[in-house]
Amino acid sequence: MKIFCIGRNYVAHAKELGNEVPDEPVIFMKPKSALLQAHTPFYYPEFTNELHYECELVLRICKNGKYIQDRYASKYYDAVTVGIDFTARDIQKELKEKGLPWEKAKSWDNSAVIGKWINLADIKNKKEINFKLLKNKETVQEGNSANMIFNFDSIVAHISNYFSVNIGDLIFTGTPAGVGECVVGDELEGYMDNASLFNIEIK
Repeated sequence: MKIFCIGRNYVAHAKELGNEVPDEPVIFMKPKSALLQAHTPFYYPEFTNELHYECELVLRICKNGKYIQDRYASKYYDAVTVGIDFTARDIQKELKEKGLPWEKAKSWDNSAVIGKWINLADIKNKKEINFKLLKNKETVQEGNSANMIFNFDSIVAHISNYFSVNIGDLIFTGTPAGVGECVVGDELEGYMDNASLFNIEIK
């Protein structure tokens, strides 16, 4: 199982981190060990002093494919949820300044959280999916899939030009503006539309 992540997929988020708006999807990956398993507590990593949440819509791949055309891409994913791409921001800044890869900041064990899956067939408007993240019961991030620079189909098609997509792979589709720091004791709850799909506490 592979975890693909798309960076800088909302204009406001790219700007808030001082990044250029990309002209094609920015892809990075997390290993299988990055996925926080259900009913497993999330512990603040000992190697960072600046842990950031990044709430995103996540797709589940349901069909094996390679070199997928945009018009057929919707056949390759069947469910969506909301998740968190946890980032050690202090480490990421150091790595970016040196022009080095991000894995130490993005791909560590349990750095990927996902919620309960919602079948796409049960979503009325797949092009305008609202989602949000609450920290300690207060909304800190809000997004809508209509505001993505690259939509679900174009993301799947682009990834498949470089990597085979396989049943069970996950795609984190990018975070909107509003990313921020979290500390031990914080409660993070992810919503898609009005449904709460995950709830974790930073331990």
